[in-house]
Amino acid sequence: MPNVFGSPHKGTGPEQVVFCQDEASGLRAIIAIHSTALGPALGGTRFYPYGSEDEALTDVLNLSRGMAYKNALAGLDHGGGKAVIIGDPAVVKTEALLRAYGRFVQSLNGRYYTACDVGTYSEDMDVVARESRFVTGRTLAHGGAGDSSILTAFGVFQGMRAAAESVWGAPTLRGRRVGVEGVGKVGHRLVEHLREDGADVVICDVSESAVERVRARHPEVDVVDGKNALVRADLDVYAPCALGASLDDDTVPALTARIVCGAANNQLAHTGIEKQLADRDVLYAPDYVVNSGGVIQVADEIGGFDFDRARARATEIYETTRRIFALAAEEGVPPAVAADRLAERRMSDIGRLRGILL
Repeated sequence: MPNVFGSPHKGTGPEQVVFCQDEASGLRAIIAIHSTALGPALGGTRFYPYGSEDEALTDVLNLSRGMAYKNALAGLDHGGGKAVIIGDPAVVKTEALLRAYGRFVQSLNGRYYTACDVGTYSEDMDVVARESRFVTGRTLAHGGAGDSSILTAFGVFQGMRAAAESVWGAPTLRGRRVGVEGVGKVGHRLVEHLREDGADVVICDVSESAVERVRARHPEVDVVDGKNALVRADLDVYAPCALGASLDDDTVPALTARIVCGAANNQLAHTGIEKQLADRDVLYAPDYVVNSGGVIQVADEIGGFDFDRARARATEIYETTRRIFALAAEEGVPPAVAADRLAERRMSDIGRLRGILL
């Protein structure tokens, strides 16, 4: 069993962990609230066939912590939370299960707002919302913002532009070769931005249909057989856009890219990987900084969605990423450490205001 009362990375555990079960519908879920220092926790619901409950708990704890830091650096008045539903969504997802989950979200009375993640979609959030007021990322037909992958991919591209400027002196990927691991909801949209900017793109995905969708629109895109081949390919940028822990002790030494910048959450397999990247002169754009476009979009929806307003805020990911690179250089630390420091500073400075009684 993971150490629930101590974060795997930072030594500070979550505020609250809720285990949810409804035997009749088959629901088995865990909701983790890492912090409410900046406001109600906000983070998506991942629906995934975990190999064990321990694996699910470890994932939700890591993801909820990442959301706290992501929301802080995105300038949102939200803390960090996340939920996981255990099971194969293609097999066990039903209306009853989603509505049962919605009852548990509602029971937290606004401490946690949920949204989409791996294995869940805006249509699912519409079902969850039939039992809870604290749901965002809903469909356009139900007054929501729709697919949050639109601004997630846009934000990753902004972060990649900042990284390109730091390494090559210009905020463009034109003429650079970018490897995108995972071309699902976010990855295929990132490919669109890269091709529009003039980048050469090589992709991989476990789903043949996902690869075929990209190739149908961009036949010039190269395809390699899996992550191992991709990281060893001749790349300027490696963009992990699948599941987490893509950067580990085997991957980092094999990297040819000068930049790592992608949409996946929790890309660093363990503490110390950020230093390995820095020692190899690989610039890492912290994942929770550059992939925050989606949470910016769903957070905007809570107060009444305006796409132009949300997109303008997601554009600021470019400047935030530049700021992190500058702080990292100034303090002589990897960008991941600099990003953590900025996020923790905001959580401390703003969270302290809760001590002023109203």
